[in-house]
Amino acid sequence: MTNQASPRPTIGVVRETTPGEMRVALVPKAVEALIGRGADVIVEAGAGAGARFADDEYTHVGATIGDPWRADLVLTIAPPAPDEIRRLRAGQTIVGMLNPKGNPEIIDDLKARGVQAFALEALPRTSRAQTMDALSSQANVAGYKAVVLAAWESTRFFPMLTTAAGTVKPAQVLVLGVGVAGLQALATAKRLGGRTTGYDVRPEVAEQVRSVGAQWLDVGISAAGEGGYARALTDEEKSQQQAAIEAAVKASDIVITTALVPGRPAPVLVTKNAVRYMRPGSVIIDLAGETGGNCEWSVPGQTIDKFGVTISAPLNLPASMPEHASDLYSKNILSFLDLILKDGEIAPDFDDDIIAASCITGGLHG
Repeated sequence: MTNQASPRPTIGVVRETTPGEMRVALVPKAVEALIGRGADVIVEAGAGAGARFADDEYTHVGATIGDPWRADLVLTIAPPAPDEIRRLRAGQTIVGMLNPKGNPEIIDDLKARGVQAFALEALPRTSRAQTMDALSSQANVAGYKAVVLAAWESTRFFPMLTTAAGTVKPAQVLVLGVGVAGLQALATAKRLGGRTTGYDVRPEVAEQVRSVGAQWLDVGISAAGEGGYARALTDEEKSQQQAAIEAAVKASDIVITTALVPGRPAPVLVTKNAVRYMRPGSVIIDLAGETGGNCEWSVPGQTIDKFGVTISAPLNLPASMPEHASDLYSKNILSFLDLILKDGEIAPDFDDDIIAASCITGGLHG
């Protein structure tokens, strides 16, 4: 009697349906890598079109074009819609940026279907998890694109220019919130020739700000919280912070805001009063629009004008650079799947702190 080989696990790559979402969870070279590791990959027709990857690029590396929602393991970027969750069956696994804090109902919906789910936003902030950190990889994209948008909207040059007609001073660029997106924004603005300043309520990031050639705005407050995030400020701290930030905002040509507090509305850093006294032609790019915005005037998803100041609060900025954003996300996914796929099976080890922290249904949650 011969031993039959175990069936290869199937992995599905869905076509994103969230409006404006152009990214794809796996690019063709990542699909090729997964197939080489012993999996079969099913890609939904047109899944990569927004990121400029044609279906035949996927079939060329060995994927099948079909229904990814029947696969053993489903990969997504945005959280699945209710009608998509209804396509899942008990025993399946889904991995993606599922937004359980912003959309807690998804946990109940997936649990009701008997689906095991892993949210990449819930990864621990540890060195070992860095290669899987999709929040950081996509924040890098957002920080870069924010500066490009600011340059597009601005009526002024970023760099200092010395010409026969005279010298143009460099733009004053202020970045509020110096996580991954903020650091990338500072670095990109510096490359364009701007004079850059960064601020964060966590004073330990001052060295990182200086490492990309920017000045540090010190307002004398520390709000370091758990897991590398900032804690909420007291009323007294908010007043002290606001006075210092308003003075810096008024002196800036470009302001880019990225400050977020997980599970809570974004803190207001740029007041209406500060905008009123900015020089006409200045630009604010608010990357916290999806949770209310860091600027009091921000309208999520819109670009408006107040007192001659352009205020833009773009949503899902990484999706506007889908090719590279998808490539980075794919690398995060491949690294995470190394912990999920064992000897040709989907077998997550819940003693692993990364697996335990990212699992939102199934596994330890029953």
